[in-house]
Amino acid sequence: MSETSTVLLTRASREHLDALERIETASFITDRISRRSFRRFIDQDIGDFQVLLSDGEVVGYYIVLYRQATQLARLYSLAVAPEHRRRGFGTKLLDAAENDADERHCLFMRLEVKTDNFVAQAMYHKAGYYDMEIRAEYYEDDSDALVLQKLLPSFELPEGSNGTQRLVPYRTQTTDFTCGPASLLMAMAYFDIPSNDAHYEELEIWREATTIFMTSGHGGCGPHGLARAALKRGMQVTLHVSVDGPLLLDSVRNNDKKQVMARIQEYDIASLKEAGVPIVVGDYTVSQLIADLNNGKLVVALISTYVFDESKAPHWVLICAADDNYVYINDPDQDTFPWQSAANRQYLPIPIATFRRAFGFGRRKQKAALVLEKSDNAPINQYNDA
Repeated sequence: MSETSTVLLTRASREHLDALERIETASFITDRISRRSFRRFIDQDIGDFQVLLSDGEVVGYYIVLYRQATQLARLYSLAVAPEHRRRGFGTKLLDAAENDADERHCLFMRLEVKTDNFVAQAMYHKAGYYDMEIRAEYYEDDSDALVLQKLLPSFELPEGSNGTQRLVPYRTQTTDFTCGPASLLMAMAYFDIPSNDAHYEELEIWREATTIFMTSGHGGCGPHGLARAALKRGMQVTLHVSVDGPLLLDSVRNNDKKQVMARIQEYDIASLKEAGVPIVVGDYTVSQLIADLNNGKLVVALISTYVFDESKAPHWVLICAADDNYVYINDPDQDTFPWQSAANRQYLPIPIATFRRAFGFGRRKQKAALVLEKSDNAPINQYNDA
């Protein structure tokens, strides 16, 4: 591709059929798209079907298909003419295909590629796709397909920030039961509140905030205890809860354990009231959440993981940002969402409708959220351990 070449993406039309057929024949031995099928995609305006022109010549194409009522896009086909390969056209086509899917608010792009097509796999892996599964005898010649997928949306800094807005640092919880403390530690790092030994402090916060019997095995952190821990560490806290008094008692069947759990929370509530921490009883709405985030605050929220993996587990996450379509979270548990890759746990996009279903826990959908900001008398971070 010379410096003077003109490269253009445009909607496929019938005038491109001859070139599309040549590219298809040269690119694939089996499972070729027929001329008739290309024409049907064009005439019926199915999905996103674009061709790439270089100096007016068709050098490649892509087709992205969409499944109704889902947020999944499928890269049905992508090909570049052999004589025009290794010139960046494949990457340009892939970027454009992802952009089309993202504009339709798709959460994922999924595709299949032959298991022995290592060149294509390398391009997709470089672009952030991860391997999902092998589909045996998927193609016409009985060869196997590797299924790849990518999480599409990414958090974008708001206009006017000039790139000065900090992203909330990410931290993975080190135990199965310290999602709440790990979320608080991420907030502390964002607000430049020091932690000399984060591994120790994660357990210390858990010890301060645990409700002892919330789940089987190790106890989980309650909202009132977490609020006290955040206050102790130099954060201003507004606690939103859906009911007055102790929460999450429904998760414990033993009456003696319920009484212990209630007593702990009642003491936490009394301590918060004595410290002047606002405890707002009622529904904490998504519009309130967005308003708090826009004011520079962070929100630690209790969610149920059932909508993601069908396990009814309470889980604390740190909400960092939101826009018209997604709530962006730092999820301290790398195993909560089976479709996420290691690089996607920071500012992980959750569709707002999905978040509404996940926000809250138990039969009565009890909700809890800690709205956090840095206190004026917070200690100065000397450790820089974010």
